[in-house]
Amino acid sequence: MGNAKRLPAKSSAAKIASFLDKVARAPVVKPAGQRGRLIFALDATASRQPTWDRATDIQSQMFTKTASLGGLEIQLCLYRGHGEFNYSPWYQRSPDLLKRMTAVFCLGGLTQIRKVLRHAIKETKKQKVHALVFVGDCVEEDIDQLCQLAGELGLLGVPAFLFHEGHDRRAAQAFEQIARLSNGACCPFDADSPQQLKELLSAVAVYAAGGHQALKDFSKDKGGPVRRLVHQMGQRN
Repeated sequence: MGNAKRLPAKSSAAKIASFLDKVARAPVVKPAGQRGRLIFALDATASRQPTWDRATDIQSQMFTKTASLGGLEIQLCLYRGHGEFNYSPWYQRSPDLLKRMTAVFCLGGLTQIRKVLRHAIKETKKQKVHALVFVGDCVEEDIDQLCQLAGELGLLGVPAFLFHEGHDRRAAQAFEQIARLSNGACCPFDADSPQQLKELLSAVAVYAAGGHQALKDFSKDKGGPVRRLVHQMGQRN
């Protein structure tokens, strides 16, 4: 749930570039032409309403940016209130996801990240999931249990990409460990910069749908962190 009085953490260009670098190095194994499958999980407890509204406005970018790569399937996953945990069908169209997201209102409660990770494990055992995205600001659970589940995701080849709003130290520690154990990445973001969140979400979606080359192509009309990422990739190759 988090403290609503906390100020949002400012993401430096170096931190965002580092995050995108980790995204680029995470393995994606997907037959050509197959849609990428991405679980989009959000903390929908009371303090999250402003960010939920921004994510609702941004979600269409994840579909439009991946259309030429074979497309993307997104499943919305959320928790809120007293133990409430929900997930949607897999959507292939932005209007369907938008309709689902606009029907949601945030409700106070404790975090349920463990359920998110367990759900991602269950889903990828049924059909391959290429990435898990989680947006949140707080962790109120046993971190060792979360790390065990993150390790399972890593073994299954499902990288978790965590977007951390705020500066809760315990959350930062947990998110970083979950990212590392799942072979994903963790990045703080500025809640007052929707463009920043849009580019980060789009980058992960493009990568889930098309891998390294797709992310490189995505950067051609972008500046800042995405272009720095491509430069770093070029130095390694």
